[in-house]
Amino acid sequence: MALGFLSRLKSGLARSTQKLTTGITDTFTKRKLDDAALEELEELLISADLGPAVAARIIKSFRRTRFGQDVSPGDIRSSLAAEIAEILEPVAKPLIIDPDRKPFVILMVGVNGTGKTTTIGKLAQFYRDSGLNPMLVAGDTFRAAAVEQLQIWGERTQSPVVTGAPDSDPAGLAFDALARAQAEKADILLIDTAGRLHNKAALMEELRKTIRVIKKRDSSAPHAVLLTLDATTGQNALTQVKTFKDMVDLTGLIVTKLDGSARAGIVVALAEAEALPVHAIGVGEQAADLRPFNPADFARALVGEEDASDYNP
Repeated sequence: MALGFLSRLKSGLARSTQKLTTGITDTFTKRKLDDAALEELEELLISADLGPAVAARIIKSFRRTRFGQDVSPGDIRSSLAAEIAEILEPVAKPLIIDPDRKPFVILMVGVNGTGKTTTIGKLAQFYRDSGLNPMLVAGDTFRAAAVEQLQIWGERTQSPVVTGAPDSDPAGLAFDALARAQAEKADILLIDTAGRLHNKAALMEELRKTIRVIKKRDSSAPHAVLLTLDATTGQNALTQVKTFKDMVDLTGLIVTKLDGSARAGIVVALAEAEALPVHAIGVGEQAADLRPFNPADFARALVGEEDASDYNP
C-alpha cells in the first residue's frame, strides 16, 4: 500500500515533533502542572516556533483546566493537540474553485526559494486529476530557471504553459495568457510571479500592475491571491505575510517544506496572528505531497500523538 499522507506528514514533521515531545517528556514525567511546569511548557512552545501569543493562549487554558493536577507526557500531548487544533480550525479552508469564474485566476506570490513554482505545478496536477483543465503562466520572466521549471510541470500535467521573452513585462504576459485561457476555455489559470524582496518597491509595483492589467480583461480577477511560505524560515514567515499584505490583497496561504523543518509550529503562529486561510501544506517534492490542510491531523502529528490513524484519500 502506498504510504498515506498522514504517515508522510508525521514523517515530515519528525524534527519539529522531536523538539516538542522530548521537552514534554523531560518536563512532565511524574509531575504536577504547577506554575514552574507551566513556565517551562510556555518556553518550550515558544522555542518550537508556535510564538508567544499562541504559547500564552495555551498556558492560560491549561491553567484554567488542569492546574495542580498530576499529568503525564501523554496527557500534555493530547491536551496540546486539542488546543492547537482549535487554533487551526478556523483557518483550515480548502480553496474553492468557482465554476462560474472561467478561467478561475490564481495569482501565486512569494519570496524566491519558497517553492512557489513547484507549488503551481503540484496544484496543476491536483486540478488535472480532479478533471479540470489548468493553464500555467511563467510570470517570473526574470528567472530562466523558473520558466524552465514551469515548462517541465506543464509537460508532466499536460497543461499549456504561457511564456514570454526574458525580462519581458509580466503584466502584459498575464493579460495575454488570460485572453488565451478564455479562448481555449481553460478552467484554471495559475500565474507565477517574481519574488525579489531586495527591491520591495519595484516588486510591489509589478504585482499591482499585473493585477490592474488582469482586471482589464476580467474585472473579477484574480479570484485568489495565494502566498507560498517556506516553513523552514520559522518566525520570518510572519514578516513575509505582512510584507505581501502591504502589496496585494492576499486571500490564502500555502505552507511548503514542512518535511525539512524543525519549525512547523510556525503554522500555528500564523493562524493566531494573521487568520488567513491555510489552503494546503507540502511535505515533500512529489505532487501528492501537497494536500488540503487538516488541522486535527496536523496537530496530532506535530505533538507526536501515537494514536493518530493513517489515511490515504
